[in-house]
Amino acid sequence: MASFKTARLGEDIHRELTDIFRGLKDPRVDPLLSIVKVDLSGDQSSCKVYVSSVSGLEKAEESVKGLTSGAGYIRRELGRRLQMRRSPELRFIADASIQHGAQIAKKLEEIL
Repeated sequence: MASFKTARLGEDIHRELTDIFRGLKDPRVDPLLSIVKVDLSGDQSSCKVYVSSVSGLEKAEESVKGLTSGAGYIRRELGRRLQMRRSPELRFIADASIQHGAQIAKKLEEIL
């Protein structure tokens, strides 16, 4: 039962973080940044957020620095929107999956 609640809350966090990212004014955060995966712990005290950018891994890593500096604001806003008693501690991790997927698609086009 707890795993269903955790999965549902993870999906809600994913949706709300996407909306919060759009409103951030930090110039380090890439506007083409997307959330790849949200990994919420079983006790809901911490959350790993994997982010990727179409602009590449370097831009995603720079965006992680901006997100980390604004983590307090993001956490407070997330708790307010989801009406949580305690919002999870957010940890942002850069991921190159979008760039990797684009390279695979390019190679497939070359083959065909």
